Amino acid sequence: MSISFQNVSHVYPVDAKTKIVALDDISIDLNENKMCAIIGTTGSGKSTFVQHLNGLLLPTSGKVHVLDFELENGTKTKLKQLRQRVGLVFQFPEYQLFEETVEKDIMFGPKNFGLDEQTIRDNVNKAIKQVNLDPSLLQASPLDLSGGQKRRVAIAGVLAMQPDILVLDEPTAGLDPAGAQEMMKVFKNYHDLGRSVFIVTHDMDNVLNYCNEVMVLHEAKLIYYGDVMGFFNDDELMSKAFVLPPTIIQLRNALIDAGFNIKKENSISIASLANQIAKEVK
Repeated sequence: MSISFQNVSHVYPVDAKTKIVALDDISIDLNENKMCAIIGTTGSGKSTFVQHLNGLLLPTSGKVHVLDFELENGTKTKLKQLRQRVGLVFQFPEYQLFEETVEKDIMFGPKNFGLDEQTIRDNVNKAIKQVNLDPSLLQASPLDLSGGQKRRVAIAGVLAMQPDILVLDEPTAGLDPAGAQEMMKVFKNYHDLGRSVFIVTHDMDNVLNYCNEVMVLHEAKLIYYGDVMGFFNDDELMSKAFVLPPTIIQLRNALIDAGFNIKKENSISIASLANQIAKEVK
């Protein structure tokens, strides 16, 4: 496996007597080249988990294996090389934007990792097109952008590094529905190139429509990892995780409650529901 966690715990010290356990003895082997959603309530450990993927956080105990790297408490070497291959987009884009211009911000990652000038230019131009960022903004200050524009710049800066693994923490927050769907398609296209993509999200419709797998955290513990429909077909597990099903799943369940003989399928759409209803009313 390219990514595995072995009995990983992460503890944040509050003061001399108080600690917060953000990850509690997590063991998991993550499949390669998947588009995996990471979900759970606020405070369940999602952001802490993904920050272990590129060594931004290290385990308090246990070991993390990512690609050819092994991370444990006290690891100091090769983190730069790891971060070149595992790109992380933060939940708040302001954390990533600090250069004088948008162009310099997007160029920072590939430049810092030693790519040649032409490759940097090519990657930056490609990333700008991927996130549909207006080229007229390249010389603007990131501080002058709207929230949605800042998010696009932060995403473009990571895409410009062409990482093997793309990690996104609430990447569609602050975007309107059209912008959110546009970004999800960007991530799906990146995954289709054979890359692993991990997305922290609260949007269950995006999980259903774009992701192969889902990982569920609850109170710092891993409670599910596997097929998306396997999770959304498990009402008890969704209730435990305090997850509201995607819109189409809610509609399907309402039809079942109303007496329609609707099957819980591995794939679901308005068309499939309509076909099943049509068979009953003939």
